[in-house]
Amino acid sequence: MKRVHCLYRVSSKRQVDKTEDDIPMQRTACHEFADRNRWRITNEFYEKGISGFKVSASKRDSIQDLKAAAEKREFDILLVYMFDRIGRIDDETPFVVEWFVQHDIEVWSVKEGEQRFDSHVDKLTNYIRFWQANGESRKTSMRVKDCLNQLTEQGVYTGGVTPFGYKTIPSGRLNKRGKELVDLVVDPSESPIVRLIFEKSVREGYGSHRLASMLNSMGIKTHNGSEFQCNTVNRILKNRTYCGYYISGNVVSPHMPHIQIIDEETFDQAQKIIGQRTVKNEQKTQIARNTKGKTLLSGNIYCTHCGSHLIATSYVDRKIRADGSKYEARKQRYICCNKARKRGECEGQSAYLSDRIDGAVDIVIREYLTRIKTTAKTIALEKRYQTEIAEMKSQQRETEQEQRRLKDRLVQLSDEIAKSLTGESAFTPDMLSTAIDNTKIALQDTEDKLTQLNYGLNNSQGAMKKLDFYYDQFRCWAEEFEDAGLEERKMIIGQLVREINVSRGYGLDVVLDLNYEQFLAA
Repeated sequence: MKRVHCLYRVSSKRQVDKTEDDIPMQRTACHEFADRNRWRITNEFYEKGISGFKVSASKRDSIQDLKAAAEKREFDILLVYMFDRIGRIDDETPFVVEWFVQHDIEVWSVKEGEQRFDSHVDKLTNYIRFWQANGESRKTSMRVKDCLNQLTEQGVYTGGVTPFGYKTIPSGRLNKRGKELVDLVVDPSESPIVRLIFEKSVREGYGSHRLASMLNSMGIKTHNGSEFQCNTVNRILKNRTYCGYYISGNVVSPHMPHIQIIDEETFDQAQKIIGQRTVKNEQKTQIARNTKGKTLLSGNIYCTHCGSHLIATSYVDRKIRADGSKYEARKQRYICCNKARKRGECEGQSAYLSDRIDGAVDIVIREYLTRIKTTAKTIALEKRYQTEIAEMKSQQRETEQEQRRLKDRLVQLSDEIAKSLTGESAFTPDMLSTAIDNTKIALQDTEDKLTQLNYGLNNSQGAMKKLDFYYDQFRCWAEEFEDAGLEERKMIIGQLVREINVSRGYGLDVVLDLNYEQFLAA
């Protein structure tokens, strides 16, 4: 008797429910089919809640276990209820089936019979079958996605993980299955914690590790009762829901004031700080990675001669006074990484006393803050904004052209697979599969960029509002700087100043961030 391994799969959690479990039906059909053919079932593999459309065979344990068993010749037939139980990925699943056949394993379906590869027609039939299954999954996925997107665009909460700072309450509305839906509302006990997280991040430069330690020391727990971790804090800082929007994928709802906890300007500043501190950031940093040091500057101070960062270090200053007594004090200084550590050529100084640098920068900053008190917003700022809008529209057109080009290429590559299976193409299936994957990645990147551009253009009023925010913040700093602590002054300088270049002899060049420079240049 031929040995049979069976594979049963359902793709959604709903199908795994006791009242709707589809697997017993598949198992019964496979057992009856094996009995009719006098085959002996030697093993059964179950996949519950695993999508054959979204999850690659390389990440499915059952497929990998079946392949391992095939290589050991532990069975003769792979039996499924329908072939789409093996998968629904058109540029992968046909080759998974072919792999088993090439390893002398017969592949059978209760409903569709045996899949053979005796001719080019067999290969084409195999591909078309999974191409159709893939298309059905795509249509289902698109319908679900479109429905969720439409609801989000209408300002309807579509569910998901409840972010910290919110809770869900019964809405009184029922879905098609009669289940009551929920609404998202601000949790009055957690929302102040969210505001504290953003305030500490933006005003005092707290990083995710420091914020997590602070929250844990206060005895605050996450929704599942756990302590806060760095990634938990980062998810909060990056979640735009706090600005008052429902978000479904790339779709953003109209503004929902009743769920807003953080203003958009504060949120944007938090994103800027996170971006500046990320390891992948290759641009010059403006924000200090932390604000614990005793120097005024960190992160945005550079050597004019070689462009290297100046970093703060401490040293012990020892002297013998005229009366013979010893003087000893720990002081701070900035050193050029290239010069002091001999990492590269530099004509500047190895070290600069922090007191002299910090004092000079403090005077410059106070001068700027004094000037802003007498500077008014002008029409010139609006003209600058209109220029930015024109640039964004130009980028939008270019990105849309690139999107169309990649979509056309994806269609061409998919069409080429059928030719490859029948030997009419110069490309192998593996080559085409790689090209399709790379094109899909490029298309996703293009679509993400287009989404960002569209969002920016569709929120022109919000952008104009940012001008007011930057102006008001500049004025606010002018009032607060005098009485601010060291950490707060560090963050003010980090956001106000793009970079500070120091040259031999303590020459200083303080370059303001463009968002604030425009007010002094107006």
